[in-house]
Amino acid sequence: MHSEILMQQLEYLTALARERHFGRAATACNVSQPTLSVAIRRLERELGVVIVLRGRRFEGFTDEGSRVITWAHRILAERDELLADVERMRGGLSATARVGAIPTSVPATPLLSARFLRDNPAATVRIDATSSREIARRLADFEIDAGLTYLDDETPPGCRRVELYRERYVLLAPAAHPLMQLGEIRWSDAAKMALCALVPTMRNRRIIDANMAADGARFLPIVESDNVGALFAHLTDTGLATVACHTWLHAFGVPPGMAARPMQQNGPGPTVGLIVLDREPNSIVAEALVAAAKATGFTAILQTALDRWTSNDPHSPAL
Repeated sequence: MHSEILMQQLEYLTALARERHFGRAATACNVSQPTLSVAIRRLERELGVVIVLRGRRFEGFTDEGSRVITWAHRILAERDELLADVERMRGGLSATARVGAIPTSVPATPLLSARFLRDNPAATVRIDATSSREIARRLADFEIDAGLTYLDDETPPGCRRVELYRERYVLLAPAAHPLMQLGEIRWSDAAKMALCALVPTMRNRRIIDANMAADGARFLPIVESDNVGALFAHLTDTGLATVACHTWLHAFGVPPGMAARPMQQNGPGPTVGLIVLDREPNSIVAEALVAAAKATGFTAILQTALDRWTSNDPHSPAL
């Protein structure tokens, strides 16, 4: 089997696994659909296993195919690491750093990207917003280089951790609402408002549900989304409220006509950090991300935004 052909076939296969559609996978690889299909069929013949379930359209992968995809991700990741290591020895790093981030951490990702790109000006960054469980899977399958996620008992084994900050929560609601005159908001009081929130599959939503339950309330939002931007859009256009992470204040501030007040803390907030695979040889890209994360003062920067937007005069230039 010719090594160059093998790599190309594996790239086509991982694109199909990502897109789950022959046409979109071909477009992503800048080839025609027949070219991609023929290459994957050739890979099946060379390996002696059926990889793709085919009907009138793409129907998924066989068990053997799923294992081949896992190996494909690993082989391509090792190739990319080899090239990145050679680039580093030549005095630069031009690889793309692939970071999976839980939605509540996405507003803080520019802090990581800014430091990483300052230290590696020829490199690029790709941020994928996804759940903590999906981050664990994609990291294990070499689909991403690092994850920004919660550091707790659900953190996958075999990972190195870099603690970045603890989540704090605020109520974002219309400034005229009586609750916004208080210095701190009880979870049970917030639960009585018309709220929007992340979907229950997101870990942040489960954390908020637990805080509500601990204060004797049941959380019943009327709008749900897996996208932080969608929640903020609803705040502006519908007059809804939300319990937001303080990272959101750093990135978006507070919409016009709204105010932010701290939620009552039930002990320390959950820790968010960077995770990378702990393996030898170390991933050059992952190591660069770890270095950037350690050099960035996440806690102080995010606390400054929290203090500013929960003050009586958030627009004061002294803040």
